[in-house]
Amino acid sequence: MIDLLEAYKGKKVFLTGHTGFKGSWMCLVLTLAGAEVTGYSLEVPTAPSLFELLGIKNIIHNSIIGDIRDITKLEKAVLKAKPEIIIHMAAQPLVRESYDNPVYTYETNVMGTVNILETARKCESVKSIVNVTTDKVYKNNEWIWGYRENEPLNGYDPYSNSKSCSELVTSSYKNSFFNEKGIPVSTCRAGNVIGGGDFAKDRIIPDCLRAIENNTEIIVRNPNSTRPYQHVLEPVCAYLYLALLQIENPNLASEYNIGPDDIDCVTTSELVDMFCKSWGDGIEWNSISENNARHEANFLKLDCSKIKQAILWEPRWHVSDAIENITEWNKTYRERGNLRSVMEEQILTYLNK
Repeated sequence: MIDLLEAYKGKKVFLTGHTGFKGSWMCLVLTLAGAEVTGYSLEVPTAPSLFELLGIKNIIHNSIIGDIRDITKLEKAVLKAKPEIIIHMAAQPLVRESYDNPVYTYETNVMGTVNILETARKCESVKSIVNVTTDKVYKNNEWIWGYRENEPLNGYDPYSNSKSCSELVTSSYKNSFFNEKGIPVSTCRAGNVIGGGDFAKDRIIPDCLRAIENNTEIIVRNPNSTRPYQHVLEPVCAYLYLALLQIENPNLASEYNIGPDDIDCVTTSELVDMFCKSWGDGIEWNSISENNARHEANFLKLDCSKIKQAILWEPRWHVSDAIENITEWNKTYRERGNLRSVMEEQILTYLNK
């Protein structure tokens, strides 16, 4: 595998969604690599936010606050940045929020994809595009085996379905415009991401941490649900490897699952057990049954054979490793320690594993 930090030195990268949890981790990886990053996103989605805790605005080349639905502003930003690589992560990313705001979710996740691809095809400097979607794009049949990239797309809820639509939009733009230009475009369907610095609502680890902070009981909604949990560095680095390698070999451009091996596809209760053991202090959790609960898939796994074969990518951290790193991050945060130093050390440890 190539040296990621060396390979991105001096590369111009346009990243949408850079103020979010995943986007902030990616900005830090690219900054360590010496890349020239232009970020385009809404204001920070949470308070506190990883973006602000790290001072990302001050360490990347340019941070632009803008709505992915605003194609005029987006086009101006991309054409000015002249990126070689575009990584599209801007999204409304929450299932439960999508039930409350379905129109906004579709506008952001579908038309946002249209807007970034339409803008990219007008930018002569672009050599590679990666569109980040989700493992939830598949029509979920509650199978016990992992979904493959050729399975039917039809996410159930507005978030998942809008990401299925984003996949179809990307396929159409590839066939209609980018193939003839020789510009490789891939989509990445990542599993459930966990890591230090996630403050989003309705996510299991942040919910656990809020309960600890508030000295309340940890409540788990769906303890028996199986998900492909993985540390945020797994998909972030996979996106970066793929974006670079498909420039040299455009035949790599395709759709890819990015998730853990079967051994690390665990139930939510198993994940919380690991977290409680890692955190210590005798913390415990309890489950509840919600009245009128919104539909969420019960069993979801990914078959990641395709990306493993295509770019020789492998998950490097077990879910237990991810939990240990999350515990380290959050205890450093509570003690007002140097978060950037901790994260840079985690990045280097991950890349050198």
